[in-house]
Amino acid sequence: MKIALIDGSPKINNSASSILLEELKYFFAQGKVELIEMGLHTLVVSEEIVKQLKRADIWIFALPLYVDGIPSHLLSCFIQIENRINDICKKYTKNVYSIVNCGFYEGEQTEPALHILENWCCKAQLNWCGGVGVGGGGSLSMLPKMPNGQGPKAPIDKMLKHFVEKIIKQEIQKNQYVSVGMPRFMYQLCAQIGWRQLIRKNGGKIKDLGRKF
Repeated sequence: MKIALIDGSPKINNSASSILLEELKYFFAQGKVELIEMGLHTLVVSEEIVKQLKRADIWIFALPLYVDGIPSHLLSCFIQIENRINDICKKYTKNVYSIVNCGFYEGEQTEPALHILENWCCKAQLNWCGGVGVGGGGSLSMLPKMPNGQGPKAPIDKMLKHFVEKIIKQEIQKNQYVSVGMPRFMYQLCAQIGWRQLIRKNGGKIKDLGRKF
């Protein structure tokens, strides 16, 4: 079985999407599958990406939530893939899964984006098989390295392990939602600290955070 891990974040490095795909790779290592890694970071779907999509039996998209939807560059990519779907899916229809992460604490905020992916699959004649919405994605790149299943990422790891089991069996699952394993107030506090560090790094002042324009 060949599985495509598709990073749909506009960020090339150290995105929450790439971190979640690394977690998937850990769980897929337990099964006999071939993973094909690729990135859709720009408006253009290259010929190399098309070849890789053809090879895979299953597509897994990982992407961030942008204004309750998907990133605009990814919409362009979906249109290009859809226009070439008969070329890409010559033998049979691909199964599609997705992980959508968001900066909101609640994973349920990703529901509209998952529905967009489901609708696109219907239009492109692909098999939508369900997804996972992850809340607190903004913290993933800031968390210290810890063994899988421990620390604030523990609830996410548990969800992704179950998700991988479904994918390997090629089963359809209802969209599931999870949040980072820390209280909501603590997540907000960490975000406020992050904003302060960032504005100092860029030569600004903390009081500028409350400035009205």
